[in-house]
Amino acid sequence: MRFEGVLGRRVPGVAMAIAMMVALAFGMAEPAAATPSPLGPARYSAILIDADDGSVLYSQAAEQIRHPASITKVMTLFLAFDALDQGRLRLSDRIVMTAHAAAQEPSKLGLRPGQTISVEDAIRVIAVKSANDVAVALAERLGGSEAGFARMMTARARTLGMRQTMFSNATGLPDPATFTSAHDLALLALAMLREHADRYPYFSTRTFNWGAQHMVNHNHLLGAVPGVDGIKTGYTVDAGFTLAASAIRGGHRLVAVVMGEPTRLTRDRHVATLLEAGFTALDRRAQGSDVAVSSLLGGLLDEVPSGLSPAALSAIARAEADEALQGSDTD
Repeated sequence: MRFEGVLGRRVPGVAMAIAMMVALAFGMAEPAAATPSPLGPARYSAILIDADDGSVLYSQAAEQIRHPASITKVMTLFLAFDALDQGRLRLSDRIVMTAHAAAQEPSKLGLRPGQTISVEDAIRVIAVKSANDVAVALAERLGGSEAGFARMMTARARTLGMRQTMFSNATGLPDPATFTSAHDLALLALAMLREHADRYPYFSTRTFNWGAQHMVNHNHLLGAVPGVDGIKTGYTVDAGFTLAASAIRGGHRLVAVVMGEPTRLTRDRHVATLLEAGFTALDRRAQGSDVAVSSLLGGLLDEVPSGLSPAALSAIARAEADEALQGSDTD
């Protein structure tokens, strides 16, 4: 099944998405802090895509509506990259921190209203630390307001074929009116690789220093799983632990998205297992064996999934421990 074939279908959850958009338009949607998400508790969904030909290698509830958490910021950066390519923004430009941006919940850089940060540093802080304050300040620069920018995000999503997605903010912080699917996030990842390949390496940045702050990327698969070079993690109570990842081996690239995991460790291990199974299946197919990824997953939903080397598991666990010791924001 090719990815474009998935796009052409009417999928479960679209009716809910439309209802939520109507509710937002008439001011009926309440903040997630005040009321639980209408989607209910976080639930697992996943998709694995062959980025070279768009074929779907694995899919589980990938078209079900979910909250994206901080993977939202991939679209925030996508629009920033659009602006850079179009000359509406320069890497050397200074972004001014507003009171609204500074008031965002963590993860954040902690700039005070009136302080500034360069566009390039803002991109790195968003990609590595997932800083909500910086994401909102960048959104306000590009959209005039965060709400205006969110409308730009949704409009851009439609041009990419993301039909199950709506954005109400630039961060992915809890809001019933921000939702998507694993399928749509995979579309966004493929678009990033296709349209902004020259800027994609920002997502590979493992550490970044800004002033006295030393930031470590929340994507623990970087440096732990061979070939992984992005993309973005996320977490809220409503979304669960989420991760959109991409890896390249032998010139072949895969994109994996997992949403709704109960812990960072299960999220990281399950994405790593999907990638391992995907590359294994492609290798066997090249040798003439028609192998389905699902047949290789084995213990995907077990505590210790199959397909990962002890070294990879150890590296993931070590990254988790290091982040906990640093007191890093959960993401």
